[in-house]
Amino acid sequence: MEMEEERQHDGDGGGAADADIERLPADLLAHVLSLLPSFRDLSMAGGVSWRWRRAVERSLASRRRLSFAGQRTGDDTAARLVHAAVNLRDLDISRSCWGCHITDDGLIKIASADCVRNLTSISLWGLAGITDKGVVQLVSRAYSLQHLNIGGTFITDESLYAVANNCTNLKSIILWSCRHVTEAGLVALVNKCRRLECINVGGMRVPPESFVGLLSLSPALQIRSIPQILNARVQVS
Repeated sequence: MEMEEERQHDGDGGGAADADIERLPADLLAHVLSLLPSFRDLSMAGGVSWRWRRAVERSLASRRRLSFAGQRTGDDTAARLVHAAVNLRDLDISRSCWGCHITDDGLIKIASADCVRNLTSISLWGLAGITDKGVVQLVSRAYSLQHLNIGGTFITDESLYAVANNCTNLKSIILWSCRHVTEAGLVALVNKCRRLECINVGGMRVPPESFVGLLSLSPALQIRSIPQILNARVQVS
């Protein structure tokens, strides 16, 4: 009998705790959810109830930076979270030791988000599952982009042409180990992105003499051959 009463008491306590959480003001609940370190947990929290889903959306709407680095995030989850982050300025989808499993399909879905046109920094560092197909879609709407990291990917000149034609405010770019990019892509980039200050070309197959031509187009351009990466973006000295 005593054990039965104890179980009922514990059950009532859990229900009371749930009721207390549900009474939290919407802004406070959104703030609490914004403190979750894992986007997987944040996504799961959005499935608790309609009210919690709205709170998750509100917490994302206030974010200026979103990083999936180190998170086991797939295309659909990443795209859903980016679409909710309407004030986003800095998007980091870098692949780390655990891996961020984003493909071209994910980038295409992300590209349709309202925030993309206002992004100033994008990192796609080391994403082996993406190609020109997804990158072109994304950068073609990133009109405010200033810093781009696409090092360690399998992009070609096609992606650089898209960057050159749409990201005229670009200041820095990491192309480290992009072995399928040629001199033609680099020339198009430097020729059209007149605000470009720094470019990282370490590990590429472009011959060193090609960089002389880049400097003739932009004498002040910093050409770096060693990856200098901090917070997944180029650091312009």
